[in-house]
Amino acid sequence: MAEAEGLQEACGVFGVVAGGEWPTTLDVAHTTAFALVGLQHRGQESAGIVTSYGDDPHKIFCHKEMGLVNTVFDDHALSRLKGNLAIGHTRYSTAGGSQLVNCQPFVVDTMHGLIAVAHNGELVNAKMLREKVLQRGVGLSTKSDSELMTQLLCLSPPESEESGPDWPARIRQFMSESQTSYCVLLYFGDKIYAFRDPYGNRPLCLGKLMGSPGGRISDSQNDNAECDGYVVSSESCVFTCIGAAYHREVLPGEIVEISRSGFKSVCVVPRAEDRKAAFCIFEYVYFARPDSIFEGQMVYNARFRCGEMLAKELPVKADLVSTVPESATPAALGFSKQAGIPYVEVLCKNRYVGRTFIQPSLRLRQIGVAKKFGPLTENFRGKRVVLIDDSIVRGNTMAPIVGLLKQSGAKEVHVRVASPPIKYPCYMGINIPTKEELIANKLSLDKLSVYLGADSVGYLSVDGLVTAVQEGIPNKTKGTGHCTACLTANYPVELEW
Repeated sequence: MAEAEGLQEACGVFGVVAGGEWPTTLDVAHTTAFALVGLQHRGQESAGIVTSYGDDPHKIFCHKEMGLVNTVFDDHALSRLKGNLAIGHTRYSTAGGSQLVNCQPFVVDTMHGLIAVAHNGELVNAKMLREKVLQRGVGLSTKSDSELMTQLLCLSPPESEESGPDWPARIRQFMSESQTSYCVLLYFGDKIYAFRDPYGNRPLCLGKLMGSPGGRISDSQNDNAECDGYVVSSESCVFTCIGAAYHREVLPGEIVEISRSGFKSVCVVPRAEDRKAAFCIFEYVYFARPDSIFEGQMVYNARFRCGEMLAKELPVKADLVSTVPESATPAALGFSKQAGIPYVEVLCKNRYVGRTFIQPSLRLRQIGVAKKFGPLTENFRGKRVVLIDDSIVRGNTMAPIVGLLKQSGAKEVHVRVASPPIKYPCYMGINIPTKEELIANKLSLDKLSVYLGADSVGYLSVDGLVTAVQEGIPNKTKGTGHCTACLTANYPVELEW
């Protein structure tokens, strides 16, 4: 339910390179469009695709507009996107605002040819980097961090480039100047470079087009085993719908070159000394699709364990456990199993109502809730309900939902939140309301219960969340580290003020 209260992811990125001989029969445009639909939850404001045959660095095909993927890319638009490789982007604005000029991928004409860049994240030292670019005489047409990054990559690196642009060197130079937060796809010529910041704050993974849906390739298999093509994505959830198999994650700080021959790990840029990796823990809590794989585990399982941990920390006497459909369902099922209380649906969701229903008055918010959810009254009338949510940001939508359940006959409603209170802003690509708007900073638990109309309210602890997430990470990746800054104010890097 966090999307209704102002908690939003920044973007989703996807890239594909056809394998084998070119020209290819693989339709890279449709493949990218299908993948972007699977990443639509990461951004609903704009979408874009760039394609190329890979034989002429001065010729690409590009289409991007405001709107949802299925609106932006009809058959006519996709038919014009030709080539053997593509990168795509779906956006929710943080820095830069919601405007057509900020749609990605960004395309820049350089002395070596055209490049295209798709970015997910937010540069923590954007102000300093912007001053550097402007001092070099380079103009910027937007406030977007993504355009800023594109221009920085176009600046000459310290090494000489007698035989053409050395993109890995340019990327390393950029990484030395800004260590977080970004996952980036850079297209040039016949290659795509995929790289992730040294803290691994945002997700990025690799896959292989195998010609049929499903499956998973072991990390130990050859990067260049024969297949129909090679893909890179913010989340692995899109692989099934395009006939790809999950291969592995891009490591924090890693630069991967993707060509018709396969994946090539160019290098891994280290973090600052004595700094831990900082993968955003809210990817597990809310942002990612539950069928995505992070750090060797499925997101669904991490959310289920959060529910189990919540039941251990905050038990309650009740007749049934339920949730607001549907992002917190795994946590509700985990709570139900651990508490030994049956899981029962109490709300029916109208899937044809828009994602957000924040309204300017309590009455209109209540109407919005009634329009989006119908109470399954016979399931809970006269019963004590534990209502599980993944997070509470402003609290604007939970109060009408609790009211709807009580008005429809619930004897008691106890709210349990499968994450800690959000108290601090994020500077790494997540749109979180101001500190003053966050409900956890305005009301104590007792007052929050009154505000929501609930019989009790409880949050999962920070230690409980971290434990639930890390329990499912295989031993080979333990110690990866997670960013909990929005919960604790412990930011992984020094912030620019």
